[in-house]
Amino acid sequence: MASGTKSKGANKPKGKGSSVNKARRSVVGTARKPKPWGMIVGIIVIIALAGGVFTYAFMEIDAKEKWIVSEDNQDPSENIPGVVRKDYEAAQHVTAEQRVAYDQSPPFGGPHDNAWAECNGTVYPNPVRTENLVHSLEHGSVWIAYNPDQVKGKDLDTLKAKVEGQPYMLMSPWPNLDKPISLQSWGHQLKLSSATDERIDQFITSLRQNNYQNPEPGGRCDAQGTGFDVTNPPPYVAEAPKAGDPNTVTMDGKGATDATDEEMNGQTPPPATGTAPPASGASTAPPATAPSQ
Repeated sequence: MASGTKSKGANKPKGKGSSVNKARRSVVGTARKPKPWGMIVGIIVIIALAGGVFTYAFMEIDAKEKWIVSEDNQDPSENIPGVVRKDYEAAQHVTAEQRVAYDQSPPFGGPHDNAWAECNGTVYPNPVRTENLVHSLEHGSVWIAYNPDQVKGKDLDTLKAKVEGQPYMLMSPWPNLDKPISLQSWGHQLKLSSATDERIDQFITSLRQNNYQNPEPGGRCDAQGTGFDVTNPPPYVAEAPKAGDPNTVTMDGKGATDATDEEMNGQTPPPATGTAPPASGASTAPPATAPSQ
C-alpha cells in the first residue's frame, strides 16, 4: 500500500504552480538583463561621424571648385577678398633702354620689355627690372613680390616653397613694398600681411595659366635666347622714370612698340605708338635681345 501510494506521487503531473514559477523566473530574468546602451551609443556616434566626414568632404570639394578655371568660372579670383583688377593692353614692348611709368607698385600689367624674366619656378635673391617681370605676367605667370625688410626666415621659406620648381611662377624682393607680400597676375593683384594666408594658394590656382585672364597663356618661361640673363638679371631701378624723357613710356603705350612676341622676333615690327614709320630703306630688324616665342 505504501509502495503504491509512493508510485502515484511519483507519476503525479506537475501542477499549475510549477508553470507560474517558471514564468516568473523568465520575467525576472528578462527584466534584469541590461540593454546594450554602450553599443547603441557607439553606433549613433559612428553614424554621426560618418555623416560629418561626408559633409566635410563635399564642402571641401565645393570649396576647391571655386578656384578652378572653367567656362562658367573664368575668373575664380572674384571669390578672393582683396584682389584688385585692372584692364591692360597687351603686346606693348619697350627696349632695354626704355622705362615704363607704371601706375601700380608693384605693377601687374602694361607695356613691358621685349624679354621676359625667366619664370620657371625662379626665386630671384635680388630685385629685378620691373619691365622684364611684367612681361612674364603676360605669359600667364604669377609673380610673388615681398618686402625684404618684413619677410624673412620661416616666412620667406614658406613663400619660396610655393615657387621653386613650379612652372609659371617667379618671386623677387620689392624694396619699400607697402605690404609684406604682393601677388601679381596680369590684370590682378593681391596684397597680404602673412605668408600663411590661404588666399596665396587660392590666387595661384585661380590665375596661373588662366586662359581667360592672361593675354598669352602658355608663352615661354625659359630665358634662353631672349637676352635675359637669369644669373645676372637687369637690376630694379627705384627712381621713378621722368615724365617727358624720350626713354619714358607711359601707360597708354606712347613710345612702346605694338607687337606680339612672334612679331618682335624675326618679323618687321609695327612702328612705335605715336611715332612715324621708318623711312624707306631703313633697317627694321628687331633688337638683338628680342626673344623668340
